[in-house]
Amino acid sequence: MKGRGLKRRVLLQGGSIALMLGVHQIARGATILAVRVWPAADYTRVTIESDARLSSQQLVVGSPPRLAVDIEGIELSPELRELVGKIKPGDPYINGLRVGQNAPKVVRIVFDLKQAVVPQVFSLAPVAAYKHRLVLDLYPEQAVDPMEALIAERLRDAPRGGNSNNSSAAVAGAPPAPARPAPPAVDPLGDLMAQQAVRPGPPAPPPPVVTGSERPTGLPVPLSPPPPAVAAAPARPVAPPVAAGRGDATASRTDRIIIVALDPGHGGEDPGAIGPNGTREKDIVLQVAHRLRERINASSVNGSPMRAFLTRDADFFVPLGVRVQKARRVQADLFVSIHADAFTTPAARGASVFALSQSGASSSAARWLANKENDADKVGGVNVGNHEAQVQRALLDMSTTAQINDSLKLGGAMLGEIKGIGARLHKGQVEQAGFAVLKAPDIPSVLVETAFISNPEEEANLRRVDYQENLADALMRGIQRYFAQNPPLARSRQL
Repeated sequence: MKGRGLKRRVLLQGGSIALMLGVHQIARGATILAVRVWPAADYTRVTIESDARLSSQQLVVGSPPRLAVDIEGIELSPELRELVGKIKPGDPYINGLRVGQNAPKVVRIVFDLKQAVVPQVFSLAPVAAYKHRLVLDLYPEQAVDPMEALIAERLRDAPRGGNSNNSSAAVAGAPPAPARPAPPAVDPLGDLMAQQAVRPGPPAPPPPVVTGSERPTGLPVPLSPPPPAVAAAPARPVAPPVAAGRGDATASRTDRIIIVALDPGHGGEDPGAIGPNGTREKDIVLQVAHRLRERINASSVNGSPMRAFLTRDADFFVPLGVRVQKARRVQADLFVSIHADAFTTPAARGASVFALSQSGASSSAARWLANKENDADKVGGVNVGNHEAQVQRALLDMSTTAQINDSLKLGGAMLGEIKGIGARLHKGQVEQAGFAVLKAPDIPSVLVETAFISNPEEEANLRRVDYQENLADALMRGIQRYFAQNPPLARSRQL
């Protein structure tokens, strides 16, 4: 009896100690694990990763524009102080920031902005290698228009003597092109820019109205003097006006601009697959996309200039549905999503090309890969509250049988050219599965898995410049071969 009483007292004491530890853990709040900043022309993302969910409130003020974010339940830590040094001069939206302990258990971050923004602040549950994340997405009040971005890129390239009207090299095995007159001296996309330039722009938005004092109530004393107001951006270069009497000719030439949307997979918070030596898929596929863009921009199809459009041209995350929307916004003739495969064992190897399937995957491996790629939004981080409606619309299975058939033809042409450079193929035919990023109802779309980055030999190949160059050449020849057999339809591109 005495022994049982002693055991009971020991158990009670142990329970009290456990309870006290639990209270201590709750009292200390969340621990900040990492902070990251992803600047891009589309938007700038700031992520704060912690071991518990963070609660926050935010307030936007103007003159000069600022964003104050209060994070509750934490103390100022060295990790949060690191945010100050992570803001780079080239960030399109953030001029700098200040961070301080605004109140007990409340840290305030004040972003000094370069322009007015529409912030989206949301939380992400743990997924993949990440714990809890508080995400701050800073979008411009005027969203970046993909077509305008394409035009701006063409304007930047013009002084370098871009030759988008140059004829491409002959494609092995393709039928000879019929004799045709020399292409017009005027660049069709240049005429398109001229049309845009002579249109009156939208009226400037009224300046933001700030009620009360300029600084929101409770803002901490700035850790440094506020930066000077950012000078207005210089006016964009204006293309020369369209010559009188050339309206019809200009429109007919503009119809034949051929746009290929290149979609480097993953990006930003989503690294994609990681090879045994640390090579990140998101970096490799962006490099390949840049090389392929150079080839497309220097090529033509039957005298019609080609232009590449990248769904992302830097290291930032783009949701799957937005990738499809961007391609449709520029009225792309083709959509090519570029990836680097991975598997649970290093033995898997070889390149693959995939098209969409309306009736299930062509193999269990294709189904597994599609499910993995479709999870990119969870890893990269989508604000479900704001994106859910548009993503659901974009991911509706609206693709037609004709679009899928065209995608299979494009994939077959690319697969043959990849084999031609001596690369190993994982499968000898185009596979099909329900890839969300291929669900553009009016654009032939393929997903290219360049190699298995999880295979040490193929990872080493993907890092080599010559291998990337050969791969870009093969993909370009595949595009040209497809167009040789399936000429692009004339279409009027309206801005």
